[in-house]
Amino acid sequence: MTTIPFGDLRRQNTGLHDELNAALLRVLESGWYILGSEVAAFEHEFAAFCGVQYCIGVASGAEALYLALAALGIGTNDEVITVSNACTYQTEAILQAGAHPVFVDVYLSTHNLDPARIAAAITPRTRAIMPVHLYGRLADMEAINRIASAYGLAIVEDAAQAHGAWRVDAAGQPQQAGSLGTLACFSFYPTKNLGALGDGGAVVTNNEQLAEQVRRLRQYGWGSKYITAERGGRNSRLDELQAALLRVKLPHVSAWNDARRERAAWYTDLLRDTPLSLPPDEPGHVYHLYVVVAEDKAQRDALREHLKAAGIGSAIHYPVPSHLQPVYSEWLTPQQPTIRPQGAGTLPYTEDLAHRILSLPLYPELTHAEVAQVAAAIHAFFDAQAQVEH
Repeated sequence: MTTIPFGDLRRQNTGLHDELNAALLRVLESGWYILGSEVAAFEHEFAAFCGVQYCIGVASGAEALYLALAALGIGTNDEVITVSNACTYQTEAILQAGAHPVFVDVYLSTHNLDPARIAAAITPRTRAIMPVHLYGRLADMEAINRIASAYGLAIVEDAAQAHGAWRVDAAGQPQQAGSLGTLACFSFYPTKNLGALGDGGAVVTNNEQLAEQVRRLRQYGWGSKYITAERGGRNSRLDELQAALLRVKLPHVSAWNDARRERAAWYTDLLRDTPLSLPPDEPGHVYHLYVVVAEDKAQRDALREHLKAAGIGSAIHYPVPSHLQPVYSEWLTPQQPTIRPQGAGTLPYTEDLAHRILSLPLYPELTHAEVAQVAAAIHAFFDAQAQVEH
């Protein structure tokens, strides 16, 4: 039996061994390790990749979210509308900015923010909408932009899982993740479609003033060295080494995304006759994750144990939505009557999906034989279930 890990970063990095080593040595021998030529070059290259004018490299995707909010001046008593099913990164960034997260439910089919639910969540304190391009699929940005425009709200795209995801606009032109809001935030955590060999992130935008604000805030709020021009700054810099390594990987992202889509199609073809709900495909979906939905939690958990016994890795992205995390209860069920409680039962689709989702192994280097092995194990699970029932 061949073991299939949920992820295997060595496959990708081994294939780039010589290029990565050359980049590492280039930085080592330069003698300049923070905010030098590698970061500047990567910022230029990644901005072009996203179809925007400005990119600011920062320490992580979570830091990018905070810095985007801070650059917009969002703070105490402000509200930011977002989703609860994308771990806790946006929630934490919103709270760190001093604002209040307001969660809305998602589409049951795509797991992305449902724009039809946004208007009811808007109050006089609402300052921004933070949609998440979950699993590599763009949120419905056309509808979200219409609402933001009507209410005068900023949009902060959480594009941490969507490097290279795209859509075609009304004029027939492709638009990339990162170019669809006021600012957008990316993570370069090693498992992402574009992953560093450590932490890293970026904020991208077409707004020169906001770009400059983020640049100041990522380095203590300095306007010039040792002279603080902005409050709320922090040490959040993408370092030279990670920038150099990302520059090696960036030219490969589109091909890797194509490979992800190919493997997703293999899964869909092999699993379409199982009881699992499979992710609906669309051209610009870059499949950071391939997430299936079981009939209920018991089936999901039993299937995961079956895969584990067969030597196949899996994961749950994410098991506990933000609005059900105990640590946030004091913010989400406050005493102030002007702020709506957001506890259990308030986001039925989000809560239902958290009990039923399961992520299968998917990365560009996964072979067809491995995908077939995963599918065969899933078929064996459901065949065994059918025999028990009959």
